[in-house]
Amino acid sequence: MRLNEAGLVEPAREDPTILLDIRYATANNFTKQKVYPSARCFLRADISRRLLKVQALLRKQGLGLKLYDCYRPFSVQEAFWRIMPDERYVGKPVRENGVIVKSSRHNRGAAVDVTLVDANGRELPMPTGFDDFTSAAHRASAKPGSVAARNSALLERVMTSQGFEPLSTEWWHFDGPGSEDYSPLDLPLPADN
Repeated sequence: MRLNEAGLVEPAREDPTILLDIRYATANNFTKQKVYPSARCFLRADISRRLLKVQALLRKQGLGLKLYDCYRPFSVQEAFWRIMPDERYVGKPVRENGVIVKSSRHNRGAAVDVTLVDANGRELPMPTGFDDFTSAAHRASAKPGSVAARNSALLERVMTSQGFEPLSTEWWHFDGPGSEDYSPLDLPLPADN
C-alpha cells in the first residue's frame, strides 16, 4: 500500500507557497543522520485541508508556514525512541505481537511540526530551534513580551483556529483534530520524484 492509498496527501503540492524543510531527510536533526529518503510531507487529507486554511490566513498577513515534519513511519519512530527515550519529546512506540498498539500522532499522518516565515521565506524568531529537547522549547518558557514569544503565540493562535492542538513541550508541534481516530502506519516514505 502507498501513502496516497492510505488517504495521505501532500499539502505543499496543493499550495506551493508552503515551504518545506524536512529535517529528517538531512543530517540537520537530532539523530545527526539522514532518516527519510525524501524531503516530502504527507498528512491525512482532512489535516492537510486545515493546514491549507492556516496558510491562507497567514498569507493575508504577509507570512507563511514552513514544515519540518509530517507523517513519520512507525519504524522511524522506533529508531527515534532508541536515541531519545523521553516521552516529553518522542512518543513511545509499542508493538505487541507485531501489531502497533501505541504510536506518535506523526505515525498516523495527523501531526505536523511547523514554524512561521516572512514573505521572503525567512524563519521568524522562535523560542528555540527545531527539535530542541530542553525546557526552553516548552510553550510556557518563552520570555513574555519577547519577539519569539509573540511569534510562537501567533503560530499557536492560527493553528488552533483550524482545530490543531499544541503540544506543551514543543512550540513547533501540533496535532490535528481527531488524530486518535486514524490508524498508525509503517508505510515507507517515497523517494524524491
